[in-house]
Amino acid sequence: MNTKRLAQRILKSFAALAILGLLGVAVLFLALWLEHRTSVTLPTPSGSFAVSREIYDWVDDKTPDPLCPVPGAKRELLVWIWYPASSAYSTDTADYLPTPMREVVERGNGVLISKFLTKDLSKVRPHSLRNAEVAAQRPSYPVVLLRAGASLEVANYSTLAEDLASHGYVVVGFDAPYRSFAVVFPDGRVMTRLPENNPELCLEKTGADRERCAVRLLSAWTSDSAFVLDRLQEMNSADAPNKFKGRLDMTRVGIVGHSFGGAAAALFCRDDSRCRAVIDLDGAPLGNIVQSGIDRPFLFLLSDHSRESDPETRQIKADIQSIYNRLPPDSRQVVTIRGANHFTFTDDGALLKSHFIRGAFRALGRLGIDGDRQLAVTSYCVCTFFDKFLKGQAAAPSKISSARYPEIQSLE
Repeated sequence: MNTKRLAQRILKSFAALAILGLLGVAVLFLALWLEHRTSVTLPTPSGSFAVSREIYDWVDDKTPDPLCPVPGAKRELLVWIWYPASSAYSTDTADYLPTPMREVVERGNGVLISKFLTKDLSKVRPHSLRNAEVAAQRPSYPVVLLRAGASLEVANYSTLAEDLASHGYVVVGFDAPYRSFAVVFPDGRVMTRLPENNPELCLEKTGADRERCAVRLLSAWTSDSAFVLDRLQEMNSADAPNKFKGRLDMTRVGIVGHSFGGAAAALFCRDDSRCRAVIDLDGAPLGNIVQSGIDRPFLFLLSDHSRESDPETRQIKADIQSIYNRLPPDSRQVVTIRGANHFTFTDDGALLKSHFIRGAFRALGRLGIDGDRQLAVTSYCVCTFFDKFLKGQAAAPSKISSARYPEIQSLE
């Protein structure tokens, strides 16, 4: 009898625990759903200019796309331009993503990610005005190319782009069919990344296989950047009127890239004489730049790898050191943002507001700094570097540091 009662009590206890577990899961998903539905505004740009954004569909009639599955198909890019704007002609704010693109991105993420683990992208508010005129305060503005990491769409870096534009830069990023996760052109065509064009696959290889894979993709990425600069030059000097005619200072061009985009940015700036300065945001160097070096101002801006000591990390640090040693002493720097995470150089730093998700990252040791804070430090470092080497501002420090941002740690 006692045994039977004990068994019943145990069963009741398990049933109660199961019910509590289900209630806990239900509460968690409800909390995530409410957070998902809450509006969020990207961090306010720190510069004095208002910001606007334009999106273009550019086709290269001269060069076929080397990564297109159809031989001979023309290169086509979806180009995003953030720029200093006159707020007198527009008060309408652009959507974070155009509706067709947002719908494609959310479908690609799946229900769990799109509905519970990320923000509702329709409720993300950027600061870019819609269809504003270029600010008249200066005759022209330096140009910065922006390269996304891996296969991310460049809109994921809107916080950085808007901040740079607010400081008087024209920031140009772009998505490429068959290598970006999804490209949605204005006419409704949707083109997704091919599996063989995934940069992450290159990093899984070793030796010569890794090198061949990286070279294949990087050559396409760098030629995309060259084509965009060509079109910007044409736009700047075109006979026909356009918003950017004569407003782009093509003698002051820089490039910043994140992760694989950082590796591509370094190679592009080494090989294209129009590029005057480059910033690599936490990207492992790839290609022969490790051996050849580069003679342009170069900033490595890294997340916090202080806890990592595996062979791959040591090799990446050695490659960075190899490039650094060949750089001109007065135009090189390696900076770590203490507590920063590789993935929150993107807008995820502002959009991952969930206490549950952030708590999980902290528990795993993957997040040691607030996302908004990391974005602010990143924007400060990027702007400070370009102010010195693109604008030639005498007040810009030769080495990046700030009492306001003690997270900045120079590794020199």
